[in-house]
Amino acid sequence: MTSGKFIQKRLLFSFTGLLFFSIPLFALELPKQDVHHSESHEEFVPGEFIIDHLKDSHEWHLWTNAEGEHISIPLPVIVYSQRKGLNAFMSDKLAHGHVYRSFVIPPEGEYQGKIVELNEDGEIIGIPLDFSITKTVAGMLFSAILLIVIFSFMGRYYGKKKHFVPKGIYGFLEPIIIFIRDQVAVPNIGESRYDRYMPYLLTVFFFILINNLLGIIPSVIPFGANVTGNIAVTMVLALFTFFFTQFSGNKEYWKHIFATPGVPYWMLPVMIPVEVIGLFSKPFALMVRLFANITAGHIIVLSLLSMIFIFKSVFVAPVSIVFVLFMDCIEILVAFLQAYVFTLLSALFIGLAVKEHEHIA
Repeated sequence: MTSGKFIQKRLLFSFTGLLFFSIPLFALELPKQDVHHSESHEEFVPGEFIIDHLKDSHEWHLWTNAEGEHISIPLPVIVYSQRKGLNAFMSDKLAHGHVYRSFVIPPEGEYQGKIVELNEDGEIIGIPLDFSITKTVAGMLFSAILLIVIFSFMGRYYGKKKHFVPKGIYGFLEPIIIFIRDQVAVPNIGESRYDRYMPYLLTVFFFILINNLLGIIPSVIPFGANVTGNIAVTMVLALFTFFFTQFSGNKEYWKHIFATPGVPYWMLPVMIPVEVIGLFSKPFALMVRLFANITAGHIIVLSLLSMIFIFKSVFVAPVSIVFVLFMDCIEILVAFLQAYVFTLLSALFIGLAVKEHEHIA
């Protein structure tokens, strides 16, 4: 831990990079949402209940009062179109299908849930570039700022005191950092090369972990953001590992792909496509694994909660709540496990690219 200031700077750089690439991509891949809130009490639909808790939105929903009114915090909408240029306003301007500055969110149809632009006759003329701060983006910014603050203070603390017994949150984080270094980075990347990749591995581990833990909240109550349960975010994380791996690859790594040692030349036309496919299947597996595990856990918890409203019986509630508490414990375990697996596989892929390979002639 003597390189606290160095790791602090690299962590800040890594966080900035993750946010810079995640926010625009996520905004363009915004999931569909229904901005119309029903004023009447409709029949409970489990599928809609689950999707409503997991999907993204342009507002941060807090709770619904006894009258059925939704209490929400509007979030900034930032869109760019050729006709109107850059526009920024709060999302409550578009609530309930209202039109504001020729922009609207259609409640149904082909463009349901997307911000579209209308002409003077009320016809849809296109989809503007959407860089809005949605619920998931806000949750991602919150978790990133939280981690930056924690590790900034931690870096300063270790910079001032070189010999001390860590306490509090430092005592909790230091064993995790040492574990990532000694059990993940060093064995997979090598003792002589691991230090340059430690900032990224620590960043991706804690970023996924904190968002996994915060993502458990919306599976129990609406207040929360499902960041790692969004495939656009997991794709950006996987792409970072992909680019780190490819740009770190040495000549042995590329030789193994395009001229595999020990393979007859007449087999290369078959082996090269297989190896190239392997380059992209690895980040794809990282993306889907994290997304699927986190989303599946949320769906199971929300399905168990839905049983109370499906059977409409108070006797089902205790059983459902017990299973929900059990699944929440499992989700906490999965939150740590998926952060570890993503970091471990990232270190493994990077290690395969930078290590010198020995081949038998």
